[in-house]
Amino acid sequence: MPPILTVFERSPDRGRGLARDMRVRWALEEAGQRYEVRTVSFEAMKQAPHRARNPFGQIPSFEDGDLVLFESGAIVLHLARRHAGLLPVESVARERAVMWMFAALNTVEPPIVEREAAGYSERDRPWQAEHLAMLDARVRVRLDELSRHLVGRDWLERDFSAGDLLMVSVLQRLGGTGLLDHTPALLDYIARGTARPAYRRAFDAQRAQFERATVP
Repeated sequence: MPPILTVFERSPDRGRGLARDMRVRWALEEAGQRYEVRTVSFEAMKQAPHRARNPFGQIPSFEDGDLVLFESGAIVLHLARRHAGLLPVESVARERAVMWMFAALNTVEPPIVEREAAGYSERDRPWQAEHLAMLDARVRVRLDELSRHLVGRDWLERDFSAGDLLMVSVLQRLGGTGLLDHTPALLDYIARGTARPAYRRAFDAQRAQFERATVP
């Protein structure tokens, strides 16, 4: 039986490839692995059957036989360790690729998510503009640091890895904010990642899922 990936029935990203199940879809496509999809509504996400898979009532979750995982980073790491194409074979390069996976999720993503949340949760607050400017500055620090590392490189290390998969996925959350405009190295990096055939297959699958869910 192929593994099962649990995703939003109707993704709040409206099929733009930003929901965290997209990272797992992309990893599965890079690894050339078949999978099935289980959709859950926002209501069902908080009910006991789904909480048995993820106690926090979130997506994605991943089931492969007796193994049940949640957290997109943990799922991608599991897939990368089991299948070729997402981690280098050589031990030092392999550990550095894993390091970049953690950097994407622990160093680069948190200020981006905080900035994203403030953009809509504080919309009517009188101090929102000042707070957003502070958060933008914090994000720019990380973008500048990452951009300097990528100058003259196609990928974070010599070859594409799961670290790049997660980093590109994280950076895509900044689309439409203008925060990437001053870092051409990052824009080129994202373009390389999203041009990969495996990414395109994953994106098309997530987009098709959203469209099916929104058909009257």
